[in-house]
Amino acid sequence: MFKVSDIISTPPAEFSSELQRTVYEALASLGIPFGRVDTDPGLTMEDCQHIDAKIGVHIVKTIFLCNRQQTEFYLYVTTDDKPFVTRDFCSALGIPRVSFAPADKLWELTGVKVGATTILSAILPQSAAVHLVMDKSVAEDEYFACTDGTATCFVKILTKDLLGKYLPASGHEVALI
Repeated sequence: MFKVSDIISTPPAEFSSELQRTVYEALASLGIPFGRVDTDPGLTMEDCQHIDAKIGVHIVKTIFLCNRQQTEFYLYVTTDDKPFVTRDFCSALGIPRVSFAPADKLWELTGVKVGATTILSAILPQSAAVHLVMDKSVAEDEYFACTDGTATCFVKILTKDLLGKYLPASGHEVALI
């Protein structure tokens, strides 16, 4: 059985990464309330369904992309049930074709490993060059839920706090498509 804790409103007692520590420090300093659940590694869509049921909202799908030259990087947040269509994504942004970025670039630019990709990594200085893109339907939801930079902890905040406090504090703008 996939383990999901009850909802917790405090940071983890110990942080497993610099990003995780930075995320909770930013939430505290910005006065953003959150709920989180500790889990077994949430890597599949089935795992996320267990997490969704406990946390009360759908976990977003976050995709890390780049151009062919690996000079432009995009973090795309969408719904878990929406297929990713490269042509539509590129057309909406007016950019050349993109593909999935390599795992080493994900780590270098966002401080996360595959399976823990999160828009919350925008708070890290090295993510400054990453373009943030969000599906409009995600931006319209009341709550936003994603990993905290680990594959074993998922956090839920108000979407208005993500878009109105957290991401502006990171210096990033978000393109809505």
